[in-house]
Order: sequence, then structure tokens, then C-alpha cells
Amino acid sequence: MTLTWILLLLTGTICTETKIVHVDISLAGCTDSEGEKMFGLDGEEKGHADFTKGEFVMTLPKFADQFTYAEGAYDIAVANQQICKQNLQTVIEANKSPAVAEAPPMSSIYPRDEVKVGTDNTLICLITGFYPPRLTVQWTKNNKNVTQGVSSSQLRLNVNDGSFNQFFTLEFTPQEGDIYTCTVEHRALEGPMTREFDVEVSEPSLGPSVFCGVGLTLGLLGVATGTFFLVKGNQCN
Repeated sequence: MTLTWILLLLTGTICTETKIVHVDISLAGCTDSEGEKMFGLDGEEKGHADFTKGEFVMTLPKFADQFTYAEGAYDIAVANQQICKQNLQTVIEANKSPAVAEAPPMSSIYPRDEVKVGTDNTLICLITGFYPPRLTVQWTKNNKNVTQGVSSSQLRLNVNDGSFNQFFTLEFTPQEGDIYTCTVEHRALEGPMTREFDVEVSEPSLGPSVFCGVGLTLGLLGVATGTFFLVKGNQCN
């Protein structure tokens, strides 16, 4: 199966009186077995065609101004996929199956909220800058594979270079000493890339309390000593 993609980027700018420039994005892409149709604004996705569910999905956050695309947007996306695949085959034949460009991913792992033992939390594995847009991710807890409570975001396009970002999440309840890992496999990597997260709960430090107590004691001793010499001085006079 070839992983060659045709990407069509249609961008436009909207300028306001305050000189703020916004960029609209329309992305259509395909392989011989997969497809992508996405609309975005300023690098953030607004909606995409879900070819598995057979519908157009809006992905704006709840706090954003909500809107929907015109009826028939999904049907148009399906028709565009057929055109994309025909064009893809033509390009492959004309260029004699050229090699696919590759960019290895980078990853990081971190909790959504401050870690508290016994409190439900979410572990996030952020993967950025990869191409082609296909990878696999495996979670483990204490060296055992984890499949429950796992989810992933839609692919996010980096408009500047055509690479992709995606994040994967794991719902977890941290316990002291637990070790979690997120392992990424991608064709541009020489081997699996693993990031580790250790559940460590720091104990309250005694340092500030000790220094405060010592300082207060010395201060009181200084006051007492000063008072003693002041009384003795008055008696001498």
C-alpha cells in the first residue's frame, strides 16, 4: 500500500480594522485507502469529514462561537475523495512511484492536573511534527500494557511544513510508585520511542519551618539580651 498523499491547501485571509489577520484553511488529502477533509481557522480545526461514521463532525470547543457547515458538506467531501484518488494514481504513474518524504515525531508526556494520590487524572502523550500521518501508540502501567481509558485526538495539520500533530490520553488514578509509559512507533523512527512518567508525590519540606523557628528564637534571644543590658545601663547611671 502506498502512503503517497496529495494535499490541497486553500488559504485566505480576513483583515479587520484592527489589522488582525486570520487564515482560513481547507485541507483535502488521500491515500489509496484513506482520506482527509478538514476545515480550520488560524491553525485550529473547526470540523472534518468522518469517513468511518459517515458524517461531518464539528470539533470546535464548547466556549467557541458555534456554527455548522451547509447541508451536503459530507457528500461533497466523499465526491472530492474520488477525485483525489484519481489524481493520486495519475501522479504516481507519472512520477514512477516516488519515495514518500518522512519526518520523525517528537513526543512528551505530562498529566492534565496536579498529581494527587488516589485522585482521578488524565495522562497526555503529545506527539508532534511527524509525516506520513500514520503511527501507533502503546500505553503501559508498571510494564503491563493498558488499553482501558485510552483515547486519541484527530490528526492536526501544521500548515507551515505539512507535518502532523496528535495527542493520546490515558485516564488514570495515580498511586505512589506507579510508572507509566507512552511508546510511539513510526516509519521515520529507527525504533520505538518511549516516554516515561513516574508518580512521585513530594513530601512537605521541613526546611522553611526549621529556619523560621530558629530565626524566631534568635530574635527573641536578641530582644532579651538587649533588654538586660539596657536595665544594667540604667542602674549604672
